Amino acid sequence: MSVLQRLGALSPFKAAGGFALAAIILFGIAPAVLSDFRLSLLAKFLCFAIVAVGIGLAWGRGGMLTLGQGVFFGIGAYIMAMYMQMADAASAGEDVPEFMVISGISELPSYWQPFASAPVAILGILVLPAAVAAVLGYGVFKRRVKGAYFAILSQALAAALAILLTGQQTIGGFTGLSDFRTFFGFRLDDPVNRRMLFFIAAGALLVVVAIARQLMNSRYGELLVAVRDQEERVRFLGYDPANIKIVAYVVAAFFAGIAGALFTPIVGIISPADIGVVPSIAFLIGVAIGGRTTLLGPVLGAIGVAWAQTALSEEFPSGWTYLQGLLFIVVVGFLPAGLAGFGPLAKHLAGRVRPFKGGATAGESITASVLSTGAPVESADGKTGTAADTDADASETPADEEKVKA
Repeated sequence: MSVLQRLGALSPFKAAGGFALAAIILFGIAPAVLSDFRLSLLAKFLCFAIVAVGIGLAWGRGGMLTLGQGVFFGIGAYIMAMYMQMADAASAGEDVPEFMVISGISELPSYWQPFASAPVAILGILVLPAAVAAVLGYGVFKRRVKGAYFAILSQALAAALAILLTGQQTIGGFTGLSDFRTFFGFRLDDPVNRRMLFFIAAGALLVVVAIARQLMNSRYGELLVAVRDQEERVRFLGYDPANIKIVAYVVAAFFAGIAGALFTPIVGIISPADIGVVPSIAFLIGVAIGGRTTLLGPVLGAIGVAWAQTALSEEFPSGWTYLQGLLFIVVVGFLPAGLAGFGPLAKHLAGRVRPFKGGATAGESITASVLSTGAPVESADGKTGTAADTDADASETPADEEKVKA
């Protein structure tokens, strides 16, 4: 068995060990060392990481620059917010949520009514973002829209949704939906229930990463990378690249919808400002900084960028945006693989230095450099010439010398 085959045989065990380590950190160490406030912040960051996993699949493996993930994030978030608002109203004996009463709305809108049921709300969170992505993806990818045009289109969709929600008073308008009291019957002001939300977000992240890993290591993952690198060749082999892209786009939307649904009870508010163009770009920056082509790079990048934004914006409120843009420019321009590319880069540089340290002698290194440059060298008999001439003299045999004398 070759070394590569042995590594392949050990990869499932390495993956299981990695998931076990992540579970220990999320379910054991983090709750033990973090305060309730910091734990709630980490739960919020985990929601961003769930979105990042989908972007890593669609952008990193599929080459689709998704600048509009806020659309699917917002669909899941608003469905959860609508359910929680109606559940709170029902527990208080009201027919409509409190913010509608303040706004003078006495009748529940028709599109709110289905989400009064918990099973329908959960089904909507799981299905609607994916369904919208499937329709959009079919219309875009079947027409072979890609590259910058797809990025601009997806960003325009996020902006359009934010503008649409801002003008709808029946869904909170500019201020959005907030003041949630319960989450499926559990009171949100109870610290124990707040920790339960963190555990739910941590478990969802592990499941999402496991699904993404399975897709990346499957035959579909190979086709997705092939479409990213050589789309026309994939089409020539009989596959439809549009269908392959649609699947990745739908999976990314599915992950974003779940993240949005968890974000609403964790943060306690959802508004158009959380799903517009700026949040969509922020999702993308985290993925780019972490390493979009890897599995864990988007997760670590999203958590790291969100943590830095929270920590640094307290000290430099106006400077964080510039720093975030600078990080994005540096990564895209000088380190396309993100922070995850530091490891392979260091190995590559070490591999180039190693031959000069122990793999070859100093004389061999000098000879190799001279052979490549054609610099003059002195042979053993005192003659001077280029390295090529010296090699030619060395290659002559006694029989050749006799022929020359004759």
